Amino acid sequence: MAKGEGADHRFGLVNREAWWEDPPRGGKRGAGPDKVRWPIFSIVFTLPYLIPVTKRLLAADHVTPGLIGLWALVYGYALSYALFPLAFDRPRPVRFAYGAGMLTLGLTLVAVVHASPFVLLYGTAAMVFLVPPAWVVILDGSALVLGAGILLLAGRFGNDYGDLITVGSVTLAMFFMSSLIRAIRRLELANEEIATLAVTNERQRVARDLHDLLGHSLTTITVKAGLARRVLESSGDIPRAVEEIREVESLTRSALSDVRATVSEYREVSLSAELVGARAALRAAEIDADLPHAVDNVRPEFQNTFGYVLREAVTNVLRHSGAKQVRVRLGGNWLEIEDDGTATEVVPGNGMRGLTERLAAVGGTLRTSVRSGGGLTVRAEIPLPEPSPATPAVRAEPAGGLA
Repeated sequence: MAKGEGADHRFGLVNREAWWEDPPRGGKRGAGPDKVRWPIFSIVFTLPYLIPVTKRLLAADHVTPGLIGLWALVYGYALSYALFPLAFDRPRPVRFAYGAGMLTLGLTLVAVVHASPFVLLYGTAAMVFLVPPAWVVILDGSALVLGAGILLLAGRFGNDYGDLITVGSVTLAMFFMSSLIRAIRRLELANEEIATLAVTNERQRVARDLHDLLGHSLTTITVKAGLARRVLESSGDIPRAVEEIREVESLTRSALSDVRATVSEYREVSLSAELVGARAALRAAEIDADLPHAVDNVRPEFQNTFGYVLREAVTNVLRHSGAKQVRVRLGGNWLEIEDDGTATEVVPGNGMRGLTERLAAVGGTLRTSVRSGGGLTVRAEIPLPEPSPATPAVRAEPAGGLA
C-alpha cells in the first residue's frame, strides 16, 4: 500500500487488486465458516431442498440404477455443501474445483431432477467464500445464466423465475457480507502486524537506550577504577583513591537507577548533566576537556537529543580514540565534538547508528568526519522550526570555555 493511500484502498473493493485477491487465510479467526459447527447448521439449511426432493424420489415405483444415481446426486450435493469449509484453506486450484463442482451439481439437479432453481443458492453461497470477488461474479453469474437457460428449455421459466431472482438477490447479499468479513479479517491481520512491529520497536528502543547508558557508565567506571588503582600503586594516596572509588560507587548506583528508568521509558537525558559527567570522565582519563560551561544557548527541545549525542561521542573518545584533548561546541540547533585522537577513518558502530536513528526521528542529521591531523569530528544538527512572522530572529552564538 502506498504511503498516502487510505485504509479503504487496502480493505475495500475499490481497486483491481482487491477484486482478484484471495480470501485471507490463517489466524484464529478465518474469513470462512466455522469448520466444526457448520456441518450441523448446514443440515438445517438444506432441509427445504432435501425434503421435497426426497419425497419425489421415494415416490418412484422401482429401484433402478438411474434412481440410485439420483439419490447419490441429491445427497452428494447436500454433503458437499456441509463440507465446503474444509476447502477454504486449500490452494486456489482446489477451491476453484470444489466451487465449480458444487455449481455443476446444482445445475444438474435443476435439469435432471427438476428441482427448484433455489438449490443453486447452496453452490453460489459456497463460491462466495472460496474464490476472489471477481471470480465470484464471473462463476456465480454464469451459473445463474445457465440456470435461466435450463428453465427456458424445460418450459419452466414462467413458474420458477422468481426462485432464480431470489437466488441472485441472496447471493448478492452474501457477496457483500463476505467482503465485509474479509475486510475485518485483513484489519485483524494488520493489527497483529502492528502489534509485532510495536514489540520490535520497543525492543530496539530498550537496546539502544541500554547501549547508550551502559556503554558510557561502564566506560567511566572502568576509567575511574583504573585511576584509583594507579594512584594506589604509584603514590599510595589513599584519600584520593577513596574519593575515586566513592565516585565509582555513585556512578554504579546512578547507572542502576537509569537502567530501571530506561526499561520503564521514564528516563530523560539532560544535556547539562551529560556535560558534567563528560567532564568528570575525561578528567579521570587524563584527557584535556574544552567544554561549554552552560547550555542556555541550545534550544530546550533539542537538549535531550544532544545529551545522547554527547554521551555517545565522549564514550567513543574514552574507548577508542587515544585522544589527549576533546573540544565540545554548542549552538542553538547543533552540537560538535572534536578530538585529536589517532582515528584515520570513520568506522560506524551500533552507538552511532542509534544516534542517527534518534536524530532522524526529529528530522536531524549526524555527520562524522576525520580531521586532517587525526581524530574525529562529530556534528549533530537539527533544522530549526519555521519562525513565526511576529517573532524576531535571535542569533545563537557558540558556547565554549575551558573545563
